[in-house]
Amino acid sequence: MDSLSGIAMFVQVAETRSFTEAGRQLGVSSSAVGKAIARMEERLHVRLFHRSTRSITLTAEGALFPERCRRILSEVDAAEAELSGLAGNPRGRLRVGTPQLGSLMMPAFDGFMERYPEIELDIDMSDRMVDVIEEGFDAVIRTGDQTDSRLAARRLGASAHVLVASPKYLKRHGTPSTPRDLEKHFCLQHKFPATGRLERWPLKLDAAEPELALPETMTANTVEPLAYAALQGRGITFVPAFLVREALESGQLVTVLDEYMDRQVVFWILWPASRYASPKLRVFIDYMSAHLRI
Repeated sequence: MDSLSGIAMFVQVAETRSFTEAGRQLGVSSSAVGKAIARMEERLHVRLFHRSTRSITLTAEGALFPERCRRILSEVDAAEAELSGLAGNPRGRLRVGTPQLGSLMMPAFDGFMERYPEIELDIDMSDRMVDVIEEGFDAVIRTGDQTDSRLAARRLGASAHVLVASPKYLKRHGTPSTPRDLEKHFCLQHKFPATGRLERWPLKLDAAEPELALPETMTANTVEPLAYAALQGRGITFVPAFLVREALESGQLVTVLDEYMDRQVVFWILWPASRYASPKLRVFIDYMSAHLRI
């Protein structure tokens, strides 16, 4: 247990960059924190922190350690919660990664915070592919096929992707009747932030047809600006149907070339595979499964 106490102190120092502040948060003296870190460094035969009169920073070796330590502490917390029957009162910090789809995610997160006020959500909203294990996430929401054997998964739902434009745009520029017509239209395109490549619009073409050369009227590394621009009549875009559901229902946007489209995206919630999923993680998984409106 002394090792676990040292790990907890190390994580707190790594986060606060201060022995004094770490001690204050843990309810011990700064000297006790310093001695615990020194014992850990002696046991591991590495220096974890650079110390000066002005600052404390992680060494290269120390920087490799925090997320692994957080996972160890999380497993201990989960095991204790399992044994002590805290499932009815989940609490604590929950680190969650999601795509940059605030209009989809935030209503569900808001409801979750209302339902579980003792759980502190730490949301990383990004389109980059995070490493759930190495970066210390409790759970992430992702799309597409999932192949990481280190992770458990639950399917949240599926959404069609659609080509949409506003009626005023189509009145001004005409409605495309074939995919090739898109080459003469204003096209609002998504580019992947990790690679900068444009997302391909998966339109059915004849086998002998060359790939479409779509105009790049506007590009963005997340899809919500594209939906907004389409609403303003700026062009045609390719987005998940849930993102424009209300606009389609109200007639502010309409779909085009439906007969040439055939794509669905599946959403998953993933978490580190573990026998002891903490109460806060279990209720988060259940709540997202029931309330994320895809």
